[in-house]
Order: sequence, then structure tokens, then C-alpha cells
Amino acid sequence: MAKILIGLTSHADLGGLRGTGYYLPEAAHPWQVFTRAGHEVEFASVAGGEPPVDGVDLTDPVQKAFTDDPAVQQRLRHTPRFADLDPAGYAAVLFAGGHGAMWDFPGDEGLIRFGRGVYEQGGVVAAVCHGPAALIGLTLSGGTPLVAGKQIAGFTNSEEAAVGLTDVVPFLLQSRLEELGGKHSGAADWQPHVVVDGRLVTGQNPASSTGVAEEVLKVLSTPGR
Repeated sequence: MAKILIGLTSHADLGGLRGTGYYLPEAAHPWQVFTRAGHEVEFASVAGGEPPVDGVDLTDPVQKAFTDDPAVQQRLRHTPRFADLDPAGYAAVLFAGGHGAMWDFPGDEGLIRFGRGVYEQGGVVAAVCHGPAALIGLTLSGGTPLVAGKQIAGFTNSEEAAVGLTDVVPFLLQSRLEELGGKHSGAADWQPHVVVDGRLVTGQNPASSTGVAEEVLKVLSTPGR
């Protein structure tokens, strides 16, 4: 059994338009994949405490199971900060999306330190939808961006335009990842798309959440990864 962290945003304001936070299915679906495989799932956020949530759809049985699980809800009410965690002992971290991540993931030093630690000790770093905003500031010990030269996916410029938030988000995720040297690829809007490059696993949108988690498990089971 491995210990896997799901990382969540603490940012609740969508550019003054409405509330936001982490996107529930992007935490719930990976949680189900990981726990069914026998792994221990923990949660953390930028600011700690109970992070704001968005995109709740309780007609989805996975989201309902997630919100009905008392142990999960207890952990979500009292998440530690990334800054308070030691990456040693974690086999993987998956950064869930939600538009809030665009504001507080890129510059959080605790998140950067944790993600770097997991990756450099041989673990898996994963992110889905807007979760790859965590990769914007994530540099390796030598200063190279983790995404440089790597195949990656994330919420596309086309999808951001489709939801009418191109001029609301602080930057366009696809464009910023490409500026850092990431080799971004995308499927049609809202179609699942998962990319694996070594121990980096990324997905384009909410529909990619389960696939990202499944690929994380495959990488973790790879000898000599």
C-alpha cells in the first residue's frame, strides 16, 4: 500500500464573478481509483483547513460516495498545508483542478517544495485540468522547470474560451506550460486526454480525472521507475 496525496486549492474567488475552489470530481474520482486499489489517500491545501469546493454533482455516484464518507470529510475539514508536509513517505501527489488553482498553486512555496521532493525521491507527480497550474512554479533542484521538454496536458486555451473565462483567469494554462518548455497536447474540448511522460502524469479536463489516477497506478507499479 502506498500513500498518495491529493492537493487542493484554497482560493475561493473566480475573479470577482462567483465562488470557485477545487473541482469536486477531480478529487473524488482519483480518490475512488486509489482507495479501491488499496492505497491510502490524504489531502492537503495551500492554506490548510477546509478548502472551498466547486463543481459538485451529487447525481454522480462517485462524488456522492466521496461526500458521504465520514473519514474523507473529516480530513477535508482539517487539511494540512503543503508547507507542513514532509514529502518523504508519499509515493505520489495528484493536484486536482478547479479554477481556484490558477491563483494560488503557481507561487506556493510549500507546494513547490513538496512536489519537488516527491518527484526527486522517485515518486509520481500528477495533475488534472487546472491542476497543472501547480507545475508552473515547480522547478527541480537545479532550477529547471519540471515540465521542460516533457509531454503534458492541461485545460486548453480552447476550453478556457468555451467557458468564457479567457480574460478572467490570471493566465492561460496551456500557454504558460508551453512557455516553460512543456510539449502540450490536447484533445477536442471536454474529451478525456491523459499524457504520461515518465513519472509525470497530466490530464486535460474533468473527464480525464479517472484516467489520470489509473495511469498513476500504472507508473507506481512499474519496476525501476
